[in-house]
Amino acid sequence: MIYTVTFSPAIDYVVHMDSFEQGATNRSRDEEYYFGGKGINVSTVLKNLGIESSALGFISGFTGHAIQEGLEQKGIATDFIDLKEGITRINIKIKNSVETEINGQGPHISDKAAGELFGKLGRLKEGDILVISGSVPSSMPSDIYEQIMQQTAGRGIMTVVDATGSLLLNVLEYRPFLIKPNNDEISEMLGEKMESTAEITAGARRLREKGARNVLVSRGAKGAVLVTENDEVISAETIKGVTVNTVGAGDSMVAGFIAGYIKTRDYDYALRLGIAAGSATACSPGLASGEEINRRMEK
Repeated sequence: MIYTVTFSPAIDYVVHMDSFEQGATNRSRDEEYYFGGKGINVSTVLKNLGIESSALGFISGFTGHAIQEGLEQKGIATDFIDLKEGITRINIKIKNSVETEINGQGPHISDKAAGELFGKLGRLKEGDILVISGSVPSSMPSDIYEQIMQQTAGRGIMTVVDATGSLLLNVLEYRPFLIKPNNDEISEMLGEKMESTAEITAGARRLREKGARNVLVSRGAKGAVLVTENDEVISAETIKGVTVNTVGAGDSMVAGFIAGYIKTRDYDYALRLGIAAGSATACSPGLASGEEINRRMEK
């Protein structure tokens, strides 16, 4: 079974406007909303590709219940911890000639609630896949990623970590199955600019030396580079298209890679399906459908 963890889910409320004037009453041209959060995005794209998962994390109030009900209506299993105070955040994205974002704070997560999450993670079995991704809320311990990796270490659980900076570097010793920095993030973590395939490959190998089994580096329009646990280097270009949305593209790549690996145990296929999923979302208003991902995979 695949489990995803989203510490701070959100409803992303997207407002399209012809113009925006601060201090005045503005009216939208159209709007839409999405159930967001990196782990939730992974679960959604996995479902679109026919792969079951269970979404874990924390919800609160009417917004949290809306996310839970919306995911379950899509056939995505949830096992959220329902906090008693606050509401799950709403992120407002104003789109006109430029994009402006207002991200909510989210509810306080107590030590007791965090303990409930660890209780759920304690029931994972050998062969399960656990995806942890995204930033850590201020109310949670800054080393929560390390605590989770310590709990799952040695149990045969395949962990996928999509995080940045010290959050990622500090868990490498626990040998995550997959990490997915982008080219800017790997440059920041290793302290030097990496742009070419050769430079990114060298950087990915350094992260493997620190403990990661497989390192997938997303490169935006240039595709991705994968250095496998067998030190095999696989790179592929993305499928060209008009980018309309970058939110969730990286999460879609993670989901596509996991789906491809589960289906075939072939890293080349997994990389190509990951790129197809990421590029499909980048060219869609929301997360890509399975049909669109498969069309791009055929190309």
